[in-house]
Amino acid sequence: MSRDFFSDLTDEEKEIIVHKGTERPFSGEYNDSFLEGVFCCRACGSFLYESTSKFDSGCGWPSFDDEIADAVVRYEDNSLGRKRTEICCARCDGHLGHVFHGEKATKKDTRHCVNSLSIKFIDKNKIEKVTVGAGCFWKVEYLFKNTEGVYNVKSGYMGGHTKNPTYNEVCSGSTNHIEVVEIYFNPNILTFLELLNIFWSNHKPASIDSQNGDSGSQYRSAIFCYSNLQLEQAFESKKEYQEKIEQQIVTTIIEAEVFYKAEEYHQDYLNKNNLDSCSL
Repeated sequence: MSRDFFSDLTDEEKEIIVHKGTERPFSGEYNDSFLEGVFCCRACGSFLYESTSKFDSGCGWPSFDDEIADAVVRYEDNSLGRKRTEICCARCDGHLGHVFHGEKATKKDTRHCVNSLSIKFIDKNKIEKVTVGAGCFWKVEYLFKNTEGVYNVKSGYMGGHTKNPTYNEVCSGSTNHIEVVEIYFNPNILTFLELLNIFWSNHKPASIDSQNGDSGSQYRSAIFCYSNLQLEQAFESKKEYQEKIEQQIVTTIIEAEVFYKAEEYHQDYLNKNNLDSCSL
């Protein structure tokens, strides 16, 4: 069964997110908030807006002049007898607000007018990122999305030499990319080492270019780090896990490269297709 993102919302939140209501202007908690961080969907947790895109439009609702790539979908809205463009979360389709152009309030000439009740703010100090490859990204994404302390997970490709690779190109082995998941997590809830323990114990790090029946260079084991501290901890974690198994670990540990988000149908694949699991 597909995940229900809305059952835990309050009645007030459902009125906005599910029933496409609008909160009173200047009443939302994020209207005058300009802290550094990320705004995510209140219903499903997907990252929607960087705080750097937020600006004071004076309209009474949080305003953003850009969204995180592929995070927002648009629909034509004629509910008030005039044409407007509704914006919703691309993952759960929860209502966010409307987007307007031509006001010249910023250089991007765009205003996402968003209800505070549709979003949640995460302070930058509570966000850390790592990208890992551990076989088919459908299962890896599902695993970490259901891990406490993880905010956001995206399936994609990293480690190759072709720009904007497609799934078919990656599967052919011609681009040398790995199927990976980009993981944003709260290190105060889930430490980097705890996350790596989940990584090690949920795939076969001694297996070369294959994981449980899936074969190909895109399935190789890898940890892509975003800081020197992550690199140090990853190598130490690998050393500790090596002592627990006889086979030689072949996991690559290197600095993060360019992350290419996989095609939309790969995102949240198991949930979208009502699948409980796949081989990992």
